[in-house]
Amino acid sequence: MAGPMGRMMSAGGPDQRSLDFKGSSRRLISQFKPERLTIYGVLLCVLVSVTLSVIGPKILGKATDLVFAGIIGRRMPAGATKEQVLDRMRAHGQGSVADMLKSTDFTPGKGIDFGAVGDVLLLATGTFLIAGLLTAVATRLVNRAVNNTVFRMRESVQTKLSRLPLSYFDKRQRGEVLSRATNDIDNIGQTLQQSMGQLINALLTIIGVLVMMFYVSWILALVALVTVPLSFVVATRVGKRSQPHFVQQWRSTGKLNAHVEEMYTGHTLVKVFGRHEESAKAFAEQNEALYQAGFKAQFNSGVMQPLMMFVSNLNYVLVAVVGGLRVASGSLSIGDVQAFIQYSRQFSMPLTQVASMANLVQSGVASAERIFELLDAEEQEADPVPGERPAELRGRVELEHVSFRYDPEKPLIEDLSLTVEPGHTVAIVGPTGAGKTTLVNLLMRFYDVSGGRIALDGVDIRRMSRDELRSGIGMVLQDTWLFGGTIAENIAYGAAREVTRGEVEEAARAAHADRFVRTLPDGYDTVIDDEGTGVSAGEKQLITIARAFLSDPTILVLDEATSSVDTRTEVLIQKAMAKLAAGRTSFVIAHRLSTIRDADTILVMENGSIVEQGAHAELLTADGAYARLYKAQFAQAVAEVD
Repeated sequence: MAGPMGRMMSAGGPDQRSLDFKGSSRRLISQFKPERLTIYGVLLCVLVSVTLSVIGPKILGKATDLVFAGIIGRRMPAGATKEQVLDRMRAHGQGSVADMLKSTDFTPGKGIDFGAVGDVLLLATGTFLIAGLLTAVATRLVNRAVNNTVFRMRESVQTKLSRLPLSYFDKRQRGEVLSRATNDIDNIGQTLQQSMGQLINALLTIIGVLVMMFYVSWILALVALVTVPLSFVVATRVGKRSQPHFVQQWRSTGKLNAHVEEMYTGHTLVKVFGRHEESAKAFAEQNEALYQAGFKAQFNSGVMQPLMMFVSNLNYVLVAVVGGLRVASGSLSIGDVQAFIQYSRQFSMPLTQVASMANLVQSGVASAERIFELLDAEEQEADPVPGERPAELRGRVELEHVSFRYDPEKPLIEDLSLTVEPGHTVAIVGPTGAGKTTLVNLLMRFYDVSGGRIALDGVDIRRMSRDELRSGIGMVLQDTWLFGGTIAENIAYGAAREVTRGEVEEAARAAHADRFVRTLPDGYDTVIDDEGTGVSAGEKQLITIARAFLSDPTILVLDEATSSVDTRTEVLIQKAMAKLAAGRTSFVIAHRLSTIRDADTILVMENGSIVEQGAHAELLTADGAYARLYKAQFAQAVAEVD
């Protein structure tokens, strides 16, 4: 539920740490190391493409000069030289016009050379065409590099999730973890797809255009650079204001997903207890928080583009004014000024592109930081290599002075010692919070002991690989777990090998699930979802018990395994369990008398310690903790069982 517990779980997690934009950006870039060759190919294509693109305006400027020279030459008297014409103009008081025309390469009496103009335009067309093709190739390579990198990141997240201890998931909402593994990864992929190629192109374009601008006119180049510091100030100021909002946006997305996932999973309970209005209110609050964070992030980053456009237009005005003065003085040709104005546009355009992509980049880095936080989480202790294994798996379990605590300051189990012989059934009873389920978790190595050791057939389980340990243990929990698929597939999930339909049905019959399965429309091929829709809680329990039968374990762990079935079915399951438990060690956590009194040994736990152990009759005779528990909880069940 998204009540106080849900809010507590989501409030103090790693999302609260401060943002490291530079560090996260560098780490995200480092993810492309395996794609070095592809990135080199991208850089080469973009470098050649940008070079051709920045040469293009200069070529077009040459065409403009040819046209202008032809127009001027046609108006001048034939037979005279250019210098003679200019001297004559100065003699007639047209010195300023003569100064302007001295940089124009015209021939008096000769009009426009359309052949030369055509050649120049053809060269410009070819230049831009090749540049465009190389850009397309670079885009394809970028897509390949990004998809491969995101693919590896997904694999890393999946692998990491399998290596995280159970305590990591205990402290976080499932929907929040899922949001990182899905939404944040997708956001990183979209960010890289939309920005990576453009950023490389923009940076190389800025460098190439700068070179050409200084080549054409260093004075105009310096004028164009006047606005760069202003652009830098705008970008950094707006970026710093918007980045925290992007972090909050993805943080709020995770919380909202967690709430929706919880409410959908528990929608029946929400309806039963009349909490739909409270759920809707919590959704509205978190949705509003996401809206506010998203609005502020997009608004602050969205301001950048119009500001950069203003700076770009300011640059254009300065270049046009100074360029006009340079043409008037004869220092530059009209074609050069035309080329330079194009360069100024080319120079400001990538700056504007980078600014417009700021929201994408900031959003992607915010998601990357959440992924890296997950990847940096402390993992469970690695399995020993090579792992030890018992010479013969018989099921003898020894707990030697075991201690454990979830919180270092709060001891739960202290100095617990116990020996369980092969084939014995041990029932664990005690009040809630006594440590019954914790004991089972330690046996399965969902948690490792804080002190002492647990041995299986003489081998410390910490020296065994987890797969080796758990392959010999069958477990049935009070909370059933099914996945989307057929009932046969769910039962077969318990086997580490390929099993036949006959083996599946045999396991179902042993668990007394065969009868109800055959009443379903498609029998064992009936498809159920991960919530087990279409079957009752007791029927789901029978399916999970059949799964345990099929695994043929050496050790059985039953945590309230029959809590969801009726009394008659429970009796049948107890008989089947007795048959299954023959020659196997069984740990049973139960509250029902029928399960407890038939056990070889009963352990009574209080506050993490075993206060009594023995058979049912002798513990009642001792009139201790078990007798008190029996009188309080089990006395009324005697008539039912007998």
